[in-house]
Amino acid sequence: MNSPQAIDVLIIGAGPSGSALAIDLVRRGLDVRIIDRSPHAFDGSRAKGIQPRSLEVLEDLGALDDVLAGGDSYPKLGIHAGPIGVPWKMFPHKEATPDIPYPNTWLIPQFRTDRALHARLGELGREVEFGRGLTELTQDEDRVTATVVGADGVEEIVARYAVGADGGSSAVRKQLDIGFAGTTDEADRVLIVDASVSGLARNRWHMWPGLGGKLVAACPLPHSDMFQWMIRLTPDEKPPQEIGAIIDRIHSHTRNRHIQLHEIHWKSVFRPNIRLAEHYGRGRVFLVGDAAHVHTPAGAQGLNTGMQDGYNLGWKLGQVLAGADPALLATYEAERQPIAAGVLGLSTEKWGGIAKLDPSSMKRGKDEQQLSLTYYGGPLAPADGDSGDTSALHVGDRAPDARLLGADGAETRLFTLFQGPHFTAIAYGPDAARDLELLDWPTTGAELKRIAVGPSAGFSDPENTLRSAYGLTGDTLLLIRPDGYIGHIATRDFLTTTQAAVRAMTPQARSRIMSQPIRTFPGSGATE
Repeated sequence: MNSPQAIDVLIIGAGPSGSALAIDLVRRGLDVRIIDRSPHAFDGSRAKGIQPRSLEVLEDLGALDDVLAGGDSYPKLGIHAGPIGVPWKMFPHKEATPDIPYPNTWLIPQFRTDRALHARLGELGREVEFGRGLTELTQDEDRVTATVVGADGVEEIVARYAVGADGGSSAVRKQLDIGFAGTTDEADRVLIVDASVSGLARNRWHMWPGLGGKLVAACPLPHSDMFQWMIRLTPDEKPPQEIGAIIDRIHSHTRNRHIQLHEIHWKSVFRPNIRLAEHYGRGRVFLVGDAAHVHTPAGAQGLNTGMQDGYNLGWKLGQVLAGADPALLATYEAERQPIAAGVLGLSTEKWGGIAKLDPSSMKRGKDEQQLSLTYYGGPLAPADGDSGDTSALHVGDRAPDARLLGADGAETRLFTLFQGPHFTAIAYGPDAARDLELLDWPTTGAELKRIAVGPSAGFSDPENTLRSAYGLTGDTLLLIRPDGYIGHIATRDFLTTTQAAVRAMTPQARSRIMSQPIRTFPGSGATE
């Protein structure tokens, strides 16, 4: 029997992490399959908070409109103490600014986020293959072979790379024999229920705290009659299963018999796993999302961190498949694992504080929003490297948005210019613009979009939104990675230092040693 033809990337798991990665890879012209063992898309509200940085990612991937349409702003907390309800502002509401277009956490049930990503993937010509479960995974120097079982039998899928996005109990991680260090507190369980509800105001996220960490909470899910209920169970309590028993449990804690549940749409028992994979991959197989890290639900961090894992890995896979040095893929773990470790600490601290009725644990701010996460000090942004700084930013920091005017006088956002799978170079000032024109860019892999900003350039910054957000004080050349982080800052020796940074992230003649022919993907190599 002939071996099946190898695809570029196989993704196992179609939640937000795997789906975001699939979108990014498909838009790069790669041959991708995404499979999921479940018979259909996820039905629950589970991870319901999308952070500002993830909203920016979703905009770039083309899924933001559906996410905004399916959600709403978070309501105030309503903390109940007997018959009294005290309003509590959990999220400080902020107005959009030129550098931060989406300053507030967005409330949307996970099933709508999943479907928005799947719909975007469908627009790009790919569909999730549900009902296909991984049974075996092997690899050699050149490829990965996955044995998959579905309704139509057993299939072997051969890919140049594979990614496990298959959750906390990841079959991929287990096949790779990667340790998952951490703890699971079996005594600390939470029953999560999505239910149609009457007798409860929808303008509050209701919480009924109790002594000893007891808690019942109900968060209204936008554009529905549903609430997500979180019922913290006592160590020896058997989770109620039937709707009547769940109602009785709610009534006994809240003392409010006006609350009625009419239909249960989804339920699950959650245990606060706090775990981090010892490695984010092995050989040609990588882990993203819950397969690599699991968190408590406090702070709405897990889904967001996972989606940004895929966003980090996608452009690197695309570049290596186009001929970049495979060492670029090692930077995935180096950049993302420390982020997950920090997030684990944050969510664990918040979860513990809620059990102690600590009001500060219910507050949410910039730590949760993930706008200040940085790769500074990592392998692509060394603190002692050739890249300079501005007065506001280091290499490795998130690249802010800004408002520019084109030569025709029309206003455009910098994020609009970033949107797509390319790198972006921004030349601020005439000397930087001159050297940007001379910058050599490879003809394979992600293309480069060149933007010159100045009085006689293609764009101007009349309100100084670029100058202010980026802390520019003179001629500067900035290289922005496809994932929206700063890959290089040059305030002198523009061409020499930028060209050196480019070599680490793009296909170069010296690094084109691959087991398969180098291919030029549709649209690659062009400059604008």
